[in-house]
Amino acid sequence: MKLNTIPSHIAVIMDGNGRWAENQGKKRTEGHREGANAIDRLLDVALEYKIPNISLYAFSTENWKRPITEIQAIFGLLVEFIETRLDTIHEKGIRIHHSGARNKLSKTVLSKIDHAMAVTKKNKKLTANFCLNYGGHEEILSNFSRVMAARKAKKEPLDKAISSKEFEKYLYTSPLPPVDLLIRTAGEQRISNFLLWQSAYAEMYFTGTLWPDFGRTSLEEALQFFDSRKRKFGGLL
Repeated sequence: MKLNTIPSHIAVIMDGNGRWAENQGKKRTEGHREGANAIDRLLDVALEYKIPNISLYAFSTENWKRPITEIQAIFGLLVEFIETRLDTIHEKGIRIHHSGARNKLSKTVLSKIDHAMAVTKKNKKLTANFCLNYGGHEEILSNFSRVMAARKAKKEPLDKAISSKEFEKYLYTSPLPPVDLLIRTAGEQRISNFLLWQSAYAEMYFTGTLWPDFGRTSLEEALQFFDSRKRKFGGLL
């Protein structure tokens, strides 16, 4: 498929794992497992289209409200995903990045994430940013503390106005660029506290496809939508 414009950063709200499982008469955990397979497909197609950055909403700060059994299953699948796919991800030139608060995450999960980031840190074909224990409000509020801490360390004035460039330097997603295209699956049409700062001028694409069913055709339809948009960023064409 020929496209004139490729987004430099796609953000994906991977919704519908539970509904997919229920529709199949399976446990919700099986939906999350199939969702992991959908991530594999997404990354492979993204590599083909030379999309440099993809952010995946893997677990939000609000997801802690879910049943403990489901939370444990999600993190168990995350650990399994890293253990079984890291070598392949590395061979494909994919860099792993983590966006989100480290508190509440277990030592096991943190060690797996840190290991994956260390192994793939020099890869340049695609950055897969896993947003885990992530919330947009929390990121923005805590970012002020990171900016102030950096100023203190550099002995810079604390009351100086903060520029966008300085603020963005300490976001969880740094050094990723702003989001060009935000995709949400499963029919919901909201961004649910995801990459609020980064998505200020993102094109929004909503699809009824449940995340485990999201594949090549689904992504290509989203890319065609993006390619059709006239992006003015508040100006005039």
